[in-house]
Amino acid sequence: MSVTSRYRNAWEGFWSEAPEGQGAVFWDAEPTLTAGRHLAHFEPHLTHPALPLIDLGCGNGTQTRYFADRFPHVVGADLSAAALDRARRADPAGQAAYRQLDAADKAEAEALHAELGDANVYVRGVLHQCEPDDRQPLADALAALLGERGRAFLVEPSPAAKTLLMGLAQGPEGPPAKLAPVLRHGLTPGEVPDEAVLEHLRAAGLTVLADGEMPLVSTEYTAEGTRIELPSRWVVAGRAA
Repeated sequence: MSVTSRYRNAWEGFWSEAPEGQGAVFWDAEPTLTAGRHLAHFEPHLTHPALPLIDLGCGNGTQTRYFADRFPHVVGADLSAAALDRARRADPAGQAAYRQLDAADKAEAEALHAELGDANVYVRGVLHQCEPDDRQPLADALAALLGERGRAFLVEPSPAAKTLLMGLAQGPEGPPAKLAPVLRHGLTPGEVPDEAVLEHLRAAGLTVLADGEMPLVSTEYTAEGTRIELPSRWVVAGRAA
């Protein structure tokens, strides 16, 4: 199974039109405020830190490059060719490798696993964007990438994030500038209950090793000057020890 064409087209459209440069899009916050904070919860569970690290849904590669400074072999994977073009341009030294991957297609994940072997995987805000029918296939593909030794870190906006964003969008001045293109392309958070994320992982044969709450930091601010942060939940998962 692969992702719906609507989802694929939405991301290609978004990245084709998005301005260049780190921080130019809504979720492209500084790595120290995103991947860095997540890594503090992920690293204690990396029983094999030398495995390849896959940044799944890497976008323009901001977080991928952060990981490439800290792990020996990092791969940024994304559905969107336009996103990967930006990631490669922003990484002229080739710190990381970049691959187009339909993360809801288990066969593609199995092919990448055959190439890389077991991997650790970082997933920031991918599952909630999927169509409902794509969510379990994505979890199954994630399990294929991990193999027996890998660990996954997922962070997903809670249902309250959608309420927050819709409130901002419906304000008297309309949505903030960086939020507007997200909404225009239909990329608003889906309402995936926190427990549903755990259920998808368990159904894929993974064990939830740790989880907690942490806001997802954006690059956008409210009219009052407050940085927008989305209520989110993080999870570390892998095969049972």
